[in-house]
Amino acid sequence: MNRRRERLIKHLFTALAFASLAFLVGIVIVLFKEALPIFKVISPKAFLLGESWYPTSDPPEFGILPLILASLWVTAGALAICVPLGVGSALYLHELAGHRQRAFLKPVIEMLASVPSIIYGFFGMVILAPFFQKAFDLPIGLCLLTTSVILGVMATPTVASIAEDALSYVPRSFREASFAVGADRWQTLTKVIIPAAGSGISTAVILGMSRAIGETMTVLMVAGGSAIIPESAFDPVRPMTAAIAAEMGEAPVGSDHYHALFAIALILFLITFLFNIAAELISRRYRLKLGLSR
Repeated sequence: MNRRRERLIKHLFTALAFASLAFLVGIVIVLFKEALPIFKVISPKAFLLGESWYPTSDPPEFGILPLILASLWVTAGALAICVPLGVGSALYLHELAGHRQRAFLKPVIEMLASVPSIIYGFFGMVILAPFFQKAFDLPIGLCLLTTSVILGVMATPTVASIAEDALSYVPRSFREASFAVGADRWQTLTKVIIPAAGSGISTAVILGMSRAIGETMTVLMVAGGSAIIPESAFDPVRPMTAAIAAEMGEAPVGSDHYHALFAIALILFLITFLFNIAAELISRRYRLKLGLSR
């Protein structure tokens, strides 16, 4: 009876694992199926490097370079905010905070990660955008800078929570061995603890970046919605996710505009896929360096 139960559980978990793979394959197939027809109308080079996105004009223009650059620059700005704040918060919780402080701050940080994105969007529209508009004398506060700040704040709890978990998984023997050879607390932290937790910290950063580059509602509310290549951080932008969300409901099924939006989704998927591969390579490098994996 126990063997049958174990065999049943094994088959169940195997089926669930392969179901996830099947869903992923299905998504990829749908993306390619719906995206490829646009390349009968426009070449991949013109699609990726074109600087004009006017899908409803006559004739339509399907250059998505402004959308790609907007997504990358917004994500880079968000990372510039969430990585120092998130990793710094994790280091404080793990190294400096007392037991009571940690017991209070860790749940608060994790609760911040569960705040709906539309709340951040409202905050950006009502508070942050008018503040930047007055502070920098801008014609409009909905711009790349506002979007980066909001996305950085949104991603910070994710980075902080996962990075702190990664730091807590470092064996205590690593710290004791470092102190035993004469290293001080700062040297132990920078030369032993952080490299040992490098795999988890890099994963935290990638997850934070994934939330930033894949966020839709907040970006749609605070980015400004202008499909142009920005010349500064104060220009309105339209990232790829915002373009898909704003235009998919108006694009006739089977039209060139419809297929172009699926092509944007495919590009976004490939960018995220490459980032995850890079994260895995970085994590493996840390594990090999520490002798934790072969």
